[in-house]
Amino acid sequence: MQSEYIDLFNQLHPHYFEHSFIRNMPDEDVYEEMLLDLHTFSADDVEIAVPEGITFGFFSGDIENLRRAVAEVDDGWVKYYNNPSHAYCAFDGERVVSFCDVDEMGTFRFGGRDVKIGGPGCVGTIPSYRKRGIGLKMVQGATQVLKDRGYDYGYIHYTGVGPWYAKLGYRVILRWNGKGFVD
Repeated sequence: MQSEYIDLFNQLHPHYFEHSFIRNMPDEDVYEEMLLDLHTFSADDVEIAVPEGITFGFFSGDIENLRRAVAEVDDGWVKYYNNPSHAYCAFDGERVVSFCDVDEMGTFRFGGRDVKIGGPGCVGTIPSYRKRGIGLKMVQGATQVLKDRGYDYGYIHYTGVGPWYAKLGYRVILRWNGKGFVD
């Protein structure tokens, strides 16, 4: 199965380890790729409590409001938030407090068949709203959106917080550092 996961990774991210910013990472920095079969996923399977008044949905409005929230988490991600219709968010009133880009990655060959893959990317919660379940509940909602849109698998790329995503059923399929796959 490991070779199937590596093949899938290479389809999703061709020539990934040839990028200088990846090759130059310290060897001790190890990241995970995660996968979730959306046919078995239900947002109702995991109860996640969030503070009263927090709502979830796709962003609409002035994109600068979204970008300000993204910049509070990682200003390097702001450039990825150009299409607000792909930004699934948590809101406290009108304020964006958590966000992810719903990546529709495409159709790939996996497990002997063509499958549609998508996933939440550039996931973040502004510091003053962390540790309240908001981000996890938001990723749960974004994952349900992918299932509702007919995707076969949810995919998490380049994460260092695998146990957090595992609470929703995502599982680590590969680990890597700047030199390539590890384990």
